[in-house]
This record gives sequence, C-alpha cells and structure tokens, in this order.
Amino acid sequence: MTDMREHQQSADIDKTPDSADKFRQELLKEISRLSRFSTRGILALSLFLVVSILAWWGFFFLPAPETVTALLGKPPSASIISIVLLIYTFSAIILSLSRMAAGIEHCSSFSHVGFLTAFYLFYYFGKSLEENYWAVFGAGITILGVESYRIWSFCAEAITQKQEDLEFVARTGRLPPKEY
Repeated sequence: MTDMREHQQSADIDKTPDSADKFRQELLKEISRLSRFSTRGILALSLFLVVSILAWWGFFFLPAPETVTALLGKPPSASIISIVLLIYTFSAIILSLSRMAAGIEHCSSFSHVGFLTAFYLFYYFGKSLEENYWAVFGAGITILGVESYRIWSFCAEAITQKQEDLEFVARTGRLPPKEY
C-alpha cells in the first residue's frame, strides 16, 4: 500500500509544470544533437572526396615513393593491397548493414576515411596508384554512402520518436512510458 502511495506521489511530482518544461528541454536538446549527428556521414564523404582529389593529383605534397621505400622498405604488391581492399570493403559494408538492422548509433564514418586514405597511400608508395585509383574511389563511395544512409536513417527515426515524445509531454506533462 505504501509503495502505491509513493508511486502516485512521484507521478504527481512528475506532472508539475517545471518537470514538463525540463522534459521538453531535454527532448529538444536530444533532437538538436541528432540533427547535428545526422550530417556526420556526409561530412566523412566530403573529407573522402578531398583526399580522393589529392590522390588524383598524385599526392604532390608527399615525398617521392622512392624516398619512402628507401627508408621503410619495399611496400606490399598491388595485388596484395587489392585483396585486402576487397576484404575491407565487404567487411565494412556488412558491418554497416548489421548496425543498421540492429539500430545502433555507432559513429565510425571518419575511421573509414582513414582506412581508405591508407589504401591510397599504399598504392602511391607501391607506384600503382594510377592503376588502382578507381578501385579505392569506388570502394570509398560505396562504404561511405552506406554509412551515410545508416546514420541518416537512424537519426531520422530517432528524431521522429523524440518529436512524438515531445507531443506526449505537451499533452500530459510527463514522459511517455518506455517500451521494452
């Protein structure tokens, strides 16, 4: 019986105008965060395009491949790099699609830009960038396109849910019950 009274008292406290305004502010803050987060995939794709342009121009600001290979040793062959690129591409796409299916907020788009830049650099130092540029570019557009869509769809769904919660708070003055 006392548990019921305590629950009713806490429910009455949650219906005060101050708590409704607090809930509303929290929901608006989360909607704003999700709106900013939804552009993360496009930003990563834009960064990849900048790196791709630099690779197209032959990384004019980097030292010559001969200088680096003299210091570090012979790079892997182009066929080995291509096999690893293929494995990486399929793994990244499968991982992104599984995150999309599970509804996970994970934000790893920029790490993909780093990995793809490494492939450009391996081909550059292996003196085979011209022959393999389009392979890296195609893999990057595919991976980052799927990632951008995953992030955007996650955010769009979460924003819709938060807006519904906001309407519920406006009607009732409390947060909606959580669904399990």
